[in-house]
Amino acid sequence: MTRRLAEVAKYVGVSEATVSRVLNGKPGISEATRTAVLTALDVLGYERPTKLRGERARLVGLVLPELQNPIFPAFAEIVAGALAQRGFTPVLCTRTEEGVAESAYVDIMMEQQVSGVIFAGGLYAQADAEHEHYHRLRQRGLPVVLVNAAIDGLGFPVVAADDAVAVDQAYGHLSSLGHTKIGLLLGPVDHVPSARKLAAFRKRTGQKNPPVARTIYSMEAAQAAAVRLIKEGVTGLVCASDVFALGAVRAVRRMGLRVPEDISVVGYDDSLFMACTDPPLTTVRQPIGAMGTAAVAMLVSQVDGGEVAPDEYLFDPELVVRGSTAVVAPSA
Repeated sequence: MTRRLAEVAKYVGVSEATVSRVLNGKPGISEATRTAVLTALDVLGYERPTKLRGERARLVGLVLPELQNPIFPAFAEIVAGALAQRGFTPVLCTRTEEGVAESAYVDIMMEQQVSGVIFAGGLYAQADAEHEHYHRLRQRGLPVVLVNAAIDGLGFPVVAADDAVAVDQAYGHLSSLGHTKIGLLLGPVDHVPSARKLAAFRKRTGQKNPPVARTIYSMEAAQAAAVRLIKEGVTGLVCASDVFALGAVRAVRRMGLRVPEDISVVGYDDSLFMACTDPPLTTVRQPIGAMGTAAVAMLVSQVDGGEVAPDEYLFDPELVVRGSTAVVAPSA
């Protein structure tokens, strides 16, 4: 007990006597100090006193698939700032291939009595993935918000950029430049946002089987997939992420061609430094500021006892034209 008091007191910056008064439910402690002490217990891994266990910490889990794609750190920064303004502390959980699984993070967060969880780009976007941990969260009644398109039936509010609008903007831009052979570079077959982009692409092209290549989300895989599309004769590429687009640019150059003189490339996200690439990347910007703020507002509303309909809330993306697209070459 003495060690626990000392560690919590040091973490919060108060006396051990203050920590003791909080743990024993004594009066004369401000609500801010009381909340800070209880949060410190959760962060340091100590169990709360029995009479305090019914209260959730003001911690919010933020689960991301990885941090190599710069769109995710940017989104985390927005969400963390919005949570802090509302008195919550974000707990960043990054899912990796060889690290902690998303389901394991869910178990940890429930043990720590987090107030809620915001997922961005999680397994809910993959139809063939394991979804049982989402059902556990639903059964527990824990507030949850999902960011980007999700499978049906999970019962959580979803904040997403409109994939159909994104494809329409990218395709329309390339068409206006005279491109008639346009290819689409997508993620895996079971990936919901990719499926939506494909449906919009088919509708726009009027083709059941337009030029499409699918691959995992990495620059190297995108490079190989882009080579296949270029060999099919496309002069413009619509990519499902900026990372894909950078892989496509590399593919063009490895084939002895130029961007945008020979092949035009459009990305998706407008993540950090895309204006600084060579050439600067034309891309469809996800409104992550508005999406992140909305996700936090929905989560906090649920934490405070409000009801948020388990609907999908779509945000319009914005085409940002830079130097990776140009009028189709006369010989193409």
